[in-house]
Amino acid sequence: MRSALFLPAGNPRAIQKARTLDCDVAILDLEDAVAPEMKADARAAAVQALRDGGFGPRLGVRINGLDTPWGADDLTALSDAGVTLVVAPKVDDADAARALTAALPSDAVLWAMIETPRALLNLSAIAATPRLEALMLGVNDLAVGLRTSPAPDREPLKPWLAATVAAARAHGLLALDGVYNAFTDAEGFAAECAQGRLYGFDGKSLIHPSQIAPANAAFGPSEAEIAHARAIVAAFSAPDAKGKGAIRVDGRMVERLHLSEAERVLSHLDRGR
Repeated sequence: MRSALFLPAGNPRAIQKARTLDCDVAILDLEDAVAPEMKADARAAAVQALRDGGFGPRLGVRINGLDTPWGADDLTALSDAGVTLVVAPKVDDADAARALTAALPSDAVLWAMIETPRALLNLSAIAATPRLEALMLGVNDLAVGLRTSPAPDREPLKPWLAATVAAARAHGLLALDGVYNAFTDAEGFAAECAQGRLYGFDGKSLIHPSQIAPANAAFGPSEAEIAHARAIVAAFSAPDAKGKGAIRVDGRMVERLHLSEAERVLSHLDRGR
């Protein structure tokens, strides 16, 4: 899940365009991108999009919170339309996550957005929720909640970048980095993608189609990483490596944990990545 693009559910042109985009996930947004007086119309548009299908990317929908006047109706309508991926904003604790998953269709999964100080203090409990597939860091709301100041390298948020990835890994979940608002700043976006990759995120939330290709490149394996992974797999497949826990590859000692990581990298290629 290298690239997860948010699109306003109330914009028919955006929905039509999403069918052809190269993002891994397209998320129709019923929350921040929709004004209160347009919530019902946007919900109807998302339902129609689910029923019509025809999307190249995996399709999800971000609902309004269950503590709003629209959240429960969102879940009911989307469930009837066969939604399989629901993105929930401001999931503060495990009780909220369980209430959401309990309301989902049996074949649907939840992505929980981590956007508040309370959520940060409940990361592990949230991540342990059954049928939760991913943690998504909501950096804009989180920065407001923490009252941090803007910083090019996200210095105030670094502990929470690492904590979100750790909670996701501990419970076998995907970890998605937050959005980069200045979508015309290609250099800044590339730098933040590199930072997210360094911290271990699987991909990034996006707000503009121009961010798809650089995100896919940043969070996918590079040619050098692919070559190194193939070298590790080949070395451990050699007859003289049988029974060994560590061998030499390209002048370095590698262990079987590196073999597992190499196989994971190559498995993405097998799935067409």
